[in-house]
Amino acid sequence: MTRPLKCILVDDEPLARELIKSYIGQTPVLQLQGCYESAAEAIKSVVAGDIDLVFLDINMPLLNGIDFAGVIPASTRIIFITAYQQYAVDGFKVNALDYLLKPVSFAEFSRAVGKAVEWFAMRDSFRNSRRPSRDTITVKADYRLVQIHTDQLTYIEVQNDRVIFNRKDGSQVSSLMSLKDIEEQLPADSFMRVHRSFIVNIPNIEVVERGRIVFGKVYIPISDSRREEFFSRLSR
Repeated sequence: MTRPLKCILVDDEPLARELIKSYIGQTPVLQLQGCYESAAEAIKSVVAGDIDLVFLDINMPLLNGIDFAGVIPASTRIIFITAYQQYAVDGFKVNALDYLLKPVSFAEFSRAVGKAVEWFAMRDSFRNSRRPSRDTITVKADYRLVQIHTDQLTYIEVQNDRVIFNRKDGSQVSSLMSLKDIEEQLPADSFMRVHRSFIVNIPNIEVVERGRIVFGKVYIPISDSRREEFFSRLSR
């Protein structure tokens, strides 16, 4: 990756803000576009989608970092920086690249920036690929982008707030993407949504028992509204 990452820093603590600002200044791959004391001040900088990375405190007055993350464009990644460890789970629920606990060392900061560099390099690589194919889909899996071969998928399911991709070899990929966004990427001639929580790869179905699709020990229900279409496609 050769291009710099445009970043902003949002933290209401002056000492913490100056420390991270100094770290950014020592990191050639980062290009600081703004430094803000509150999320309210930073909104205009991120809504246009021109910022790659936000270093974001969580516990701030008026608008906290978790709520602010909800208005940050999906193309902009977040590294949370906070003094409160209990916010870690909430931070990763909004798909943050990393979570750094104050006081942040330069080594920890550099490691988090490395994740960001890797993430953007993978994204740009996928975007610039000259061989786009319906045989693979690109999935956001935490701080990574993962390419999955669609013919290896058996089914895709919703579990709580995550989507799980299940493959024939038993391996899984977990993502915070929505099932609707995933459905739009899949080849419609092979995949079908058979239930509000399940998409199946029809060519990989081997057993249907008592009106349910069976993959090993997993039984997938078929909604009444989709039953006729499913059995029609299965018999083709």
